[in-house]
Formats: sequence, C-alpha cells, structure tokens
Amino acid sequence: MSTDMNPIYFVSYHIVRGVVRGLFDLKIINREKLIEDGPCVYVCNHQSFLDPPVIGQIFDRSVNFLARKTLFTNGFMHWLLPKCHALPIDQQRPDPASIMKVLRVVRNGEAIVIFPEGARSPDGKIHEAMPGIGLIISRLASVPVQPLRIEGAYDCLPIHSKRLRLRPITVSVGDPIEFTPQELKARTRDEQRAIGRKVMAAIAALPTRG
Repeated sequence: MSTDMNPIYFVSYHIVRGVVRGLFDLKIINREKLIEDGPCVYVCNHQSFLDPPVIGQIFDRSVNFLARKTLFTNGFMHWLLPKCHALPIDQQRPDPASIMKVLRVVRNGEAIVIFPEGARSPDGKIHEAMPGIGLIISRLASVPVQPLRIEGAYDCLPIHSKRLRLRPITVSVGDPIEFTPQELKARTRDEQRAIGRKVMAAIAALPTRG
C-alpha cells in the first residue's frame, strides 16, 4: 500500500474499498496489467456517480481525478474534493489554467483518472469523448495512457436516479494505448477529436466479463 495518501484520502480509500468489495461483488479483469508506478493517464467510461470511488480503490496508490467544475460549487464538496485529489475542469471548454494543472500533476510523476465522456452515460453505453481529452493527451507525448472499462455501475445507480441497487460491478484493465508521433502532434480540433475516438474505441474493446 502506498504511503502517499493524505489522511482524508486514506480513510476514504479504505472505507470505499470495504463497501465496494462487500456490496457490489467487484471483479477486476486483467488486474496484473494495471500501471502502478510513475506517471499515467487512466481513461475510463462514465456510467455513474459510483465510478470515481470504485476506480480509485482498484489502485494501491493514490490517484488524481479530473472532475467537472460544477461539483465544486457546494461548500462541503469544495473542501472535500481537493482532499480526494480531484481537479476541477470545464470539460466542454477546457481553460488553459485547468489543462496546465493536469499537465503539471502528470509531469510531476503522478497519475490521473479522466472520464473522457465528461458526463455520466444516459443509457449505460459508451459515448463520444469531449474534445479536451485529445488536447491533454497530445501534450503528454511520453506518458502512458491506459484504458479502463467499468461495467455494472449504471445498473447500481443510473443517472437521474437516487435509488442505489446492489448489483455486481466489473472493472477491466487494458494495455496502454499506442499513439503515433503524428497523432501526438495534434493541434486542430479534428485531430484532437480523432484522439478522443481512439481512446473511446480502446475502452469499448475491453471485456466486461472475465
């Protein structure tokens, strides 16, 4: 277990780990592939509010999360989210300051989890990536981008529902996505969208059953 967790993250991590593994019968496919050292960008589909805590506890180290900035407007969440290593961003229109914060975290040797769709899936299926993901990846040429796929979280807590159901959740881990040097030079919106499509295709290709 990593020792780089602040007290709030540490306590939250262990509470969530017990709850997730006990109530949702969590299964991790290809856990041995998970990159646990050094900088990494993890990209994952987004099914539910459960996704960040579920994904966070599959690691043996602390990870950062890219979260939409509207979540930080509540006073308590404004205090709690940074303690849980969440970074605010407008994923529809990423501003330079937010992007620089992400780049700084990764270049400092840390890892970050990004949900490229930006918002929870309305139907549990995988949808298009927001344009910001292509911009971020194109600025981190030498950093591995590892796809993760979460399945079952939508059945537990779909969007617009306040009723939690206890259903199995699976997280699948893939090999790092390979980008060509040309792709990593992406500057136009079309080129950055192409990176986003490649990312979502890699996530969609991961198995949902072991």
